[in-house]
Amino acid sequence: MSGARELAPGLHHWTTRHPEWHPGAFGAEVGSFALVAGDDLLLVDPLVGDDEDVLATLDALAGRATATHILITIGYHVRSAALLSARYGAPVHGPETVRGRLDDDRAFRRLAPGATGPAGVTAYAIGRPRRSELPLWLPSHQAIAFGDALVTTPAGELRMWIQDELTDARRAFYRDRFAPTLEPLRALPATRILTTHGPPVPSDGAAALASALDAEPWRHRG
Repeated sequence: MSGARELAPGLHHWTTRHPEWHPGAFGAEVGSFALVAGDDLLLVDPLVGDDEDVLATLDALAGRATATHILITIGYHVRSAALLSARYGAPVHGPETVRGRLDDDRAFRRLAPGATGPAGVTAYAIGRPRRSELPLWLPSHQAIAFGDALVTTPAGELRMWIQDELTDARRAFYRDRFAPTLEPLRALPATRILTTHGPPVPSDGAAALASALDAEPWRHRG
């Protein structure tokens, strides 16, 4: 995709071919987001390739912002965080697993579950046992951002994602142990769901999330 598109006022989305992805078509293109939240610019799981239009858009947005913040949902999504942190003087917020993936961790700020981050962003702990991923509530746009826990399938459905064989035991695990840990997210007044794998859900986000948590996980390996 060339350039970033505006999904809603102040909410920009773009996709980039992941340079390290090889298993298959799904997951090869990953999504990133830029949100104008008052005087702040929030970059969620950003990956920038050689698309000059994307960088031009981000440069313009950062130039108008008082502060730019990079938000990472899961350690695997550090991606272009270091490059953009240096470019905009932006701190990198995320779970502790992000720290070790940065060559220089001086810009890292641990985002603790339940604590309020920049522009009112709140991270949520999920999983039993707990996962390292922290979905993010972004109140400026009534959006929830997921790393890998939920994706949008090629059929356009928001679903929990499993890459292993979908056995009866794993179905029961997701139903009885994993989905219940996302209940606090179900209660949020979400208009949008921002997924890095598959297109984002631009409206009726709370309903889409409820359906995803009530369904069995979607099995796809790459």
